[in-house]
Amino acid sequence: MESTFGRGRKRGGGQVEIDHNLERDASMGSDKESDPGVRAYVGWVYHVGTNSLSYQYCHARYLVIKGKYVTMFKRDPGNSPQAVPIRRGVVGPHLMVEEVGRQIYHGRALYVLKIYSRLDHSRQGELACTTAEEAEKWVSAFKHAKEEVIYELRISFNMNRRRGHRSYTKGISKLITIGRGPESLLRRPSMVTQEPDSDSYYHYQREDIVEKEDWRCFHTVNGLRIFEDVTASKAEKGTIMKAVGVVESSPDTIFDMIMSLDKSLRYQWDVLTADLELVEEIDGHTDIVYGSFDPKYFKRFYSKRDFLFSRSWRRDQDGSYSIRQISTTHKKQPTRSGFQRIDLSPSIWEITPLPSKPGVGRPCSLVSQIVEVNSTGWGRWKKSHYSKFHKTIPYILLCRIAGIREVFAANPQLVSLGSHTKTQSFKDVKKVLEQTELIPRETTVLVESPPESQVLECHEEFYDAIMAEEQDEEDESDDQELLLKHHPKMVCSNHVLCIVFECHAASRIGKELDWNMPGVEMDFNLFNGSLRQTVHDKDSNGWSDPGGKGFMVRSRTYDQDSLKISGGEPLLKLVAVDWFKSEQKIGHLAKQPDCCVQSEAGRKAPFILVINLQVPAKPNYNLVFYFVAEKPIRPGSLLDRFANGDDAFRNSRFKLIPSIVEGYWMVKRAVGTKACLLGRAVTCHYLREDNFLEIDVDIGSSSVARGVVGLVLGYLTNVVVDLAILIEAKGEQELPEYLLGTVRINRIEVDSAVRQ
Repeated sequence: MESTFGRGRKRGGGQVEIDHNLERDASMGSDKESDPGVRAYVGWVYHVGTNSLSYQYCHARYLVIKGKYVTMFKRDPGNSPQAVPIRRGVVGPHLMVEEVGRQIYHGRALYVLKIYSRLDHSRQGELACTTAEEAEKWVSAFKHAKEEVIYELRISFNMNRRRGHRSYTKGISKLITIGRGPESLLRRPSMVTQEPDSDSYYHYQREDIVEKEDWRCFHTVNGLRIFEDVTASKAEKGTIMKAVGVVESSPDTIFDMIMSLDKSLRYQWDVLTADLELVEEIDGHTDIVYGSFDPKYFKRFYSKRDFLFSRSWRRDQDGSYSIRQISTTHKKQPTRSGFQRIDLSPSIWEITPLPSKPGVGRPCSLVSQIVEVNSTGWGRWKKSHYSKFHKTIPYILLCRIAGIREVFAANPQLVSLGSHTKTQSFKDVKKVLEQTELIPRETTVLVESPPESQVLECHEEFYDAIMAEEQDEEDESDDQELLLKHHPKMVCSNHVLCIVFECHAASRIGKELDWNMPGVEMDFNLFNGSLRQTVHDKDSNGWSDPGGKGFMVRSRTYDQDSLKISGGEPLLKLVAVDWFKSEQKIGHLAKQPDCCVQSEAGRKAPFILVINLQVPAKPNYNLVFYFVAEKPIRPGSLLDRFANGDDAFRNSRFKLIPSIVEGYWMVKRAVGTKACLLGRAVTCHYLREDNFLEIDVDIGSSSVARGVVGLVLGYLTNVVVDLAILIEAKGEQELPEYLLGTVRINRIEVDSAVRQ
């Protein structure tokens, strides 16, 4: 789909300078009044839902977001000057947008967004996109619009108090489209790209920890390398194996092929699990499928086999995908006569974008499939000197990557020809906005554009405008709905090279705290939490501080060469950890009288950072970390701008790096090792008072995060997890990055949580 955003700055002679920096100003919003440019987003989406007769509808619509105003058209107003909006609304401070996930409409997989009121969840509507990346960008568009509304309300309130109300419509100088129109989707692959200087939320990043696995290649076949994890084999009952191959296609397209239930497509590459049918769709990120196969091609099998497994997927912020597959049971699919029910080996698909080949421009992806081989079958295979491995189910599963690669090689039309960014001129921006009635015709779009009163007035909230299908909207004879065809899709990403250096980010740490201020004598032993501190790595049900050497952060030259370095020692000291459970979700823990922040030692601390991970379960859990600074924050530093800035800036910079040090291999893969901008992935609430900043991280606000946490909770007593907290650094003045704090959680017991 196509999003447009840009800013206009008034220059000498009344000209407008195009600003190619598409992210929020990094200076805490302090310069917003001098930068009045407003983002605008345009592009094709699908308006989806269920009508009064309980039938699904899915209509292609052209969406425009400019400032707080949202309009929806049947046609692109740039190509149809007579087009009029069929829906219009405003983005209010209570609007919420959530990724629902992957859903099937008229046989086509779409990625659905739910737009609703925070005060009344029944007031909601749904839009859908053709790729997960397009959905993420539209989520970002609505969030940016909401942030602008909240900011303008705050400024308007202050201005009214000082010199009376004054409102302007801000100018736009550049238009960048998200995706392509439905007409193009029927003819050629969908292509979604991001400008090199756009928000790093869409940029690719390699793993942000130092991996401890020991993968050894023991077999090559059909251009694939097959590995064994020697470290995991020694520690676990089974053996972990993976196949790795390079496929000349985008992660989006490969993901769709793996998830597709179209038998005619799967028969081209999937030897074992091609015959699949949907049993139940749990949510937009999890489903259960049933399949069967005839073993006549495998000599060791004689009767027909069937199987049932669940699929859970997620899309990381770097554009890569992870698909988790585990055998399961379901009441709708009992065992069938004439079939032997088997359990397929637990497996995970990982699809990671790679740089395109020089001079070719075709997207490439690294595709891996990791499979757990049970100990019995593995032992038999080893005893027979691996001679029969090519006849086993794990081998057949691992070789499917070669099938995917050959399908794309034989069908070049499935692969996009390269990146494409559509940037329209200032004149085109003005034309589009005039045709969408967001500015009057024959009006110059400069910094001080016409007042808002001259803009098309609309006071209905957008989630109310799209709540239900309007009959008269669909009855016009000239409205020919575009059919949802199966078509390939792609996304291009930027790439980051990660190299380990024997250096760290200590040079940056010295600039964050005011070391000239007198120190405060503190006894860190006076900070008490409900979870005990462990002494040895083998201790259970406790916490420790692992330090930052195992985490990778951006180097001083990251903008030039994308290099990363060891994180070094964290800036803040971890002093306590709480492990709570309650019937209700708990926030603002730092204000409670029995919290260590309110203790005598806590009140003496120059600054305390409180991270409250709100874990959704029955009951709810809270894992709370307390990090203390030994010196006051230096004014003007990155930490100062984060601690005392606005929520929009915090959301764009608050980063977490996870690492499962010990645990079940599938938990390791599900959690991942890549840095995550938590403010973008889940809802974060910030409380800045006195000498502390509390960040309440609502993990339940994301269905993907809920699924991962649910898996982790099942293995919690056997898991050792390291977490690193940091602020994302951008630009020469902020680099290199440094770690705020690190924590290790050692095999905690669920029952040990203290009830609140």
